[in-house]
Amino acid sequence: MFNKSKPWENGALCVSSNGRYLVNGETPFFWLGDTAWLMFSHLTEKEAWEYLRNRKEKGYNVIQSTLIHEWPQKNTEGCNALLNEDFAACDLEGNYWSKTEAMVDMAEKLGLYMALLPAWGGNVAKGYLNLENADAYLDFLIERFGSRPNIIWLVGGDVKGEAAPEVFCRIGSRLKQGCKGQLVGFHPFGRTSSSIWFHNEEWLDFNMFQSGHRRYDQLVMHSWDDNGKNPENYGEDNWKYVKRDHSRLPQKPTIDGEPSYEQVLQGLHDKTQGYWQSWDVRRYAYWSVLEGAMGHTYGDNSIMQFYTKKDGEGAFGVKQEWKEAIHNAGSSQMMHLRNLMEQVDFQNGVPSDQLLVSVQGEKYERVSVFAGKDFIICYTYLGKPFMLDLLDYPQILDTYWMDPETGVYSFAGQLMNQKEIKFHPPFKGEGHGDWVLVLTEPKSYDIV
Repeated sequence: MFNKSKPWENGALCVSSNGRYLVNGETPFFWLGDTAWLMFSHLTEKEAWEYLRNRKEKGYNVIQSTLIHEWPQKNTEGCNALLNEDFAACDLEGNYWSKTEAMVDMAEKLGLYMALLPAWGGNVAKGYLNLENADAYLDFLIERFGSRPNIIWLVGGDVKGEAAPEVFCRIGSRLKQGCKGQLVGFHPFGRTSSSIWFHNEEWLDFNMFQSGHRRYDQLVMHSWDDNGKNPENYGEDNWKYVKRDHSRLPQKPTIDGEPSYEQVLQGLHDKTQGYWQSWDVRRYAYWSVLEGAMGHTYGDNSIMQFYTKKDGEGAFGVKQEWKEAIHNAGSSQMMHLRNLMEQVDFQNGVPSDQLLVSVQGEKYERVSVFAGKDFIICYTYLGKPFMLDLLDYPQILDTYWMDPETGVYSFAGQLMNQKEIKFHPPFKGEGHGDWVLVLTEPKSYDIV
């Protein structure tokens, strides 16, 4: 059964005092998001409850979804979101908005935040949502959603800020002014971050980057979404976006709001390519969080578009109907990361590569190290040995190997007065072999 507590009962969601994380009052909040862009248009209320409860029971606490994504926007009953395709006039005769509000109510009942995009970025870039009609639409959104406890706002939507900076700033500032106690971020184009355009804007509470869906070797693909000339394109190294965002002042939290989706084509468009798997989505999650991200957003190709066979071919090589994909392995494994971080004082932890005595690896060889005063967490994607310097840590440390597939902790003994030690991850068999090493100060000493 799911935990019925609601995070906002501890206080409104806000940025922590160190500027790197989120809190509800004094309670740390670890953002574990799921990508549900088309939920409002593609699901019935019954289906929305099934999806939301599934995610709640798997430990998710934020659902990213778009109020107006497709153009023109209709829902499952064919009801329009807008009158005459004009953002200045929401259609209240049909049930589009009443169903949308009902789904937001479901999320609130389950203790889930909804990270809402007023409109997908393409609708702004094409001029459908503009400076002339934005205020009327924003008045409507502020009236309907501005006082709800479970709303976070995301401006943008897979778009570069330079596509319509004045419109995006108008949306962000209006939402920040009109929705007291609700945070505002910006969901950007692939391999970019909101910090590029809006870091110093007062309406931007946190940064969000999209590390995207490409392999290291897919830097330049000569397609509509080519971003190869971007000097800050880090490929699969999504941890580098965290490091860069945290280097900017003033300090703001950051998060990977769209890494590679589970079961999406590598590179999105070429059906001859392989698909990203559960071990890939785990890698993105651990790499970014252990570099200091405020949490992580997972995505699944079928879920983000709520695909069914009646939709025809679907997008990005989708193969599964969403009711099957809802059980995909990666979606169940994200909770292990949240549980791990909430067991330690993660908001006062920092990335700690300096503890590595062994040489830090490149790309898949990387060993992520995150540490606080009484804990060290290391993630190795390939499961290769590495050495740590423990000179500044307690004389006695409990040692565990945590399997990020299962969440099981395997006690590996206590270390006593160790200065340097080489760790050998357990053998998992052929193929991927990611492990998490957890070192913590014992609550009681049982050595004789």
